[in-house]
Amino acid sequence: MDNEYFASINEVSKRLSVPAHTLRYWEKQFPIAIRPTTGAGGRRYYRAETVDRLVVIRDLLYKHGLTIAGVKKLLRDGNFPTSADEFVRDMSDVRPTTTTTAPAPDNAHLAHAISLLERARDLLKNS
Repeated sequence: MDNEYFASINEVSKRLSVPAHTLRYWEKQFPIAIRPTTGAGGRRYYRAETVDRLVVIRDLLYKHGLTIAGVKKLLRDGNFPTSADEFVRDMSDVRPTTTTTAPAPDNAHLAHAISLLERARDLLKNS
């Protein structure tokens, strides 16, 4: 895209397959990264570099599962990638420091509870 090219919000919405109201929401959430030019009547027009950032934001949110807060942190820390693929490559070196697993359920407690319920049922039948 040429840097002098300005796209309307509808054009960007169609290109990214994202509703226009989502683009307006992202403007509020990421004001540093997304600053469209406004024309007559408050119409939004996006420069090519802004559209490129929107593509990265869309991919980080929708394809790679980041949250709005996660993308904000990338912007705030100055680690905003030029592409979502770059982000994925950078994160491939990150490994969790600890692994946590849920404890195995204690079936003895469950079996005891079931036997107590069965005894109570039998007592109620016999009374």
